Amino acid sequence: MPELSRELIALLQYLAPGFLVTGIFYGTTSHERPSQFERVVQALLYTVLVQAIVATVRVVAIAMGQFISLGIWTSESTLVASISAALAVGFVACAWTNHDTIHARLRKFGVTQRTSYPSEWVQVFNKSTRFVILNLRDGSRLSGWPAVWPASPEKGHFYITEGVWLRMCTDNRDCEVEGILISATDVTQIEFL
Repeated sequence: MPELSRELIALLQYLAPGFLVTGIFYGTTSHERPSQFERVVQALLYTVLVQAIVATVRVVAIAMGQFISLGIWTSESTLVASISAALAVGFVACAWTNHDTIHARLRKFGVTQRTSYPSEWVQVFNKSTRFVILNLRDGSRLSGWPAVWPASPEKGHFYITEGVWLRMCTDNRDCEVEGILISATDVTQIEFL
């Protein structure tokens, strides 16, 4: 039994950089977390990428060591390089996903029509930086700036600043507050101005 736990610990240590990358990615994007199995597969793939980066850094560091001595490459060096590479890969993947970087280039070359956003909902809110009108279930309408919006239309809240209630056949009335929090389930339609 002690052999099994040592092997398990070694496996977790090996996969740790990949889990760090996936943790950063899903913690900083609107993508929903996949099943445990899919996360392990993603962690394994990211681990391979991180290990390739670490191997490259090690070769470069050893080659530089012929000219400038920075010390001996040890297991601690590998650990620091793995964590650094995992952080870099995680935040770069997050930035590229949140800004649709890769998919935009692929669309430009006609490879795909898809985006990196998890849904059309997220895409429209990320790309449309403008005032909106929320049409609510009770028939009322609220115009304002969407400072915060939910990641999906089924749950979450809108935080509308500079809000103005739009009334039919009467004067529009400015809200006397800094912002208004509206449940996504109360919104039937959104107009982008």
